[in-house]
Amino acid sequence: MEALTLVIMAAGIGSRYGGLKQVDPIGPNGEIIIDYSLFDARRAGIEHVVFIIRHDLEQVFKEKIGNRAEQYFKVSYVFQELDMALPPGFKVPAERTKPWGTGQAVLLCRPVISGNFLVINADDFYGYEAIKRLADYMRGVKDEPAHYNYAMVGYRLGNTLSEYGHVARGICKISEDGYLMDLRERTKVQKFPDGIKYTEDGQIWHPLSPDDIASMNIFGLTPSIFDELEARFHSFLNQPTTDLLKSEFYIPEVIGALAREKKAKVRVLTTEERWFGVTYQQDRPWVQAGLRQLIKEGRYPEKLWD
Repeated sequence: MEALTLVIMAAGIGSRYGGLKQVDPIGPNGEIIIDYSLFDARRAGIEHVVFIIRHDLEQVFKEKIGNRAEQYFKVSYVFQELDMALPPGFKVPAERTKPWGTGQAVLLCRPVISGNFLVINADDFYGYEAIKRLADYMRGVKDEPAHYNYAMVGYRLGNTLSEYGHVARGICKISEDGYLMDLRERTKVQKFPDGIKYTEDGQIWHPLSPDDIASMNIFGLTPSIFDELEARFHSFLNQPTTDLLKSEFYIPEVIGALAREKKAKVRVLTTEERWFGVTYQQDRPWVQAGLRQLIKEGRYPEKLWD
């Protein structure tokens, strides 16, 4: 069986949530959301896990997650800091505090990844079926001379929203034969009494359908993505339109661009799996109830780790 790596992006600050949601207990025995992703990854045959974190989180992260993960996986750490993978001569503005986003995060994994890999967020619950299908698909995938071969899991947008405010979602356009045609990161998507809408400027709201397919940052990639990320990250930082204090370089935007340019064929594996995520503190009871239901259905044991 071809070895796969799982990359877990955990460098986010959790600013809207008001704390380190990556290490916040959510399961019946103190499990955190990453525990469920690791449990599903192990069931799906993944043996190597890469955690992307910040240096200031290292100690608490290893105590809460890393030390336990090392009992089941080969574990690597990648640190995402502002001054990494920058173009020669580029200076980080003194007022910039946040890292450059998920695109930079994945690019920094290049030294520890040799084969195909999966990427997920630390604070999202994806479900076993999603991780297993993506892992099985990526085991048999190689790039072709004419294009790269990637994959992603797509969720129904209506199944992925918070009741308590706006969220960021990658909205997908999919061909009839199941490949990604376009993916646009919408940073403010919100539920209203009259439907789901997004805004780019905070003023004008555009409608979306609950049946639209959303990317939840769960991708299957080959190592070819690293050269693309490096070139596009450098272009992003040098664009006059980039706000160097706030703009972020998003992995879904890169994958969407590669699909539009026909440089990559991105297979979209849709799922009815229940997605849970903690964007706001108020989301916690909803996620806890969802997990309890899955345990009741026998999908997960009451206690994940012996």
